[in-house]
Amino acid sequence: MTVPPGRRERKKAATRQKIAGTALRLFLERGYDAVGIRDVAAEADVAVTTVFSHFASKEALVFEQDSGFEQRLTQAVAHRGPHEPLLPALRREIHALVRHCTADSAAPLWRMIGESAALRQYEESMRLRHAQSLATAIAAGLGLAQPTTACRTIARFVIDAYSLAREAADPQAAVDEIFLMIEAAWAVARPCTESSR
Repeated sequence: MTVPPGRRERKKAATRQKIAGTALRLFLERGYDAVGIRDVAAEADVAVTTVFSHFASKEALVFEQDSGFEQRLTQAVAHRGPHEPLLPALRREIHALVRHCTADSAAPLWRMIGESAALRQYEESMRLRHAQSLATAIAAGLGLAQPTTACRTIARFVIDAYSLAREAADPQAAVDEIFLMIEAAWAVARPCTESSR
């Protein structure tokens, strides 16, 4: 049974959401480089220190849903049914994530990210971190103490599937096409992973 968040946690989450929403609106209206942390704090009616208590950097304001993305993938591995294979669970989650990020309303955000070297670099470092977390979850699901090369490789492929599909003409078809390749790689790599248990 999960305990609902208390008043303090709800207030903290609301402040974080307000800051992120304000920042994104300002970035899209004025351009990412034209808006500073002080601008975001003033518009959100919070102190600069409050912004930094919720977000480590200006780039992190753009990727406010970062931890949710990582959590959804690791939970897709950890919470799948006892006999459900790994890759169909991940494919289903990537389909859902791609559907969300390719909605028409998300286009201005991805255009802004594509136009900013700082945001592209931040996204790349984020993808590496997500891949490491996913590799750890895959290894745990297989009963391994540490992620093997196969776990890390498959995790990286899954994270890259999200990015590649997001940029495709038909994102959902791209997910299916990419996962056919991932499944072929996993079929080859899995015996090696199982033998290292």
